[in-house]
Amino acid sequence: VQLVESGGGSVQAGGSLRLSCTVSGLPFDDRAMGWFRQAPGKEREVLSCINYRSATMFYSSSAKGRFTVSRDNSKNTVYLQMNLLRPDDTAICYCAAIPTSYCADWKRPSDYEYWGQGTQVTVSS
Repeated sequence: VQLVESGGGSVQAGGSLRLSCTVSGLPFDDRAMGWFRQAPGKEREVLSCINYRSATMFYSSSAKGRFTVSRDNSKNTVYLQMNLLRPDDTAICYCAAIPTSYCADWKRPSDYEYWGQGTQVTVSS
């Protein structure tokens, strides 16, 4: 199983990034997918979760209103559009797969089965 994130980078405050996570080795269209981030010295924080058919999305308070999760099951890829970025959004962002189709207990990292290697997001003021 592989989850490969891309799309991170360095932007100025107010800018946007679109992260991608391409999955192989598991039935992607049967799995809910989540996005997390981890800043230096901080715990891993959930950002969003999307269920297997994109019918339901969940957002943390940090992400709501600025980030949008989506997926393309034909491409085995989940996306996170990040707008209005702030310096405190600087972190490594990870995608992760839940072992079920729905975002049950989506806030707990321990409920995710597989993780990507992460992509760095850096926002300067």
